[in-house]
Amino acid sequence: MITDLVQIRRLGEQKRGENEALRRHMKRHVFVERRLRRIAEEIEDAIDCQACANCCRVATARVTGRDAEKLARFLGLSVERFVNEYCEESEEEGLILKRAEGGCAFLEGTLCTVYESRPSACDYFPHLVRGAGSLESRMWEMADRACYCPIVYNAMEAFKVEVGFRAGKK
Repeated sequence: MITDLVQIRRLGEQKRGENEALRRHMKRHVFVERRLRRIAEEIEDAIDCQACANCCRVATARVTGRDAEKLARFLGLSVERFVNEYCEESEEEGLILKRAEGGCAFLEGTLCTVYESRPSACDYFPHLVRGAGSLESRMWEMADRACYCPIVYNAMEAFKVEVGFRAGKK
């Protein structure tokens, strides 16, 4: 299992096309999603996200209305004040948490200061085991995430073995 972030970035970028092809391969074939989820769970259990926190440095976090209410309550703020101080509008994603130098405004070292009330996008990350829709429908995001998340990178490699995917194979 690879956890070195420099290697993850390099290998993830090298395998981006291959990982995109894996998604297309999975759309054309039938696989037992339960088995893929089990593989992802095993990899999630083996890697300590709080020791890494690279997603908090690299990715954005979408904020739903429910997330804003929960975070505002946790911080002792009105929802309006929370949104004004800690959120911004993204053209592609809608409302997201503001970023500070080095990542999410709530990141201190490798720990989230609002962990108990973090947005659902953060709670479900990396969206392999949990998330809206089927795993297959969430796979379109995984080629990017494999470039910064050790869980996603290793899961994609394990999925290739599980589904018999070979790069270059149609």
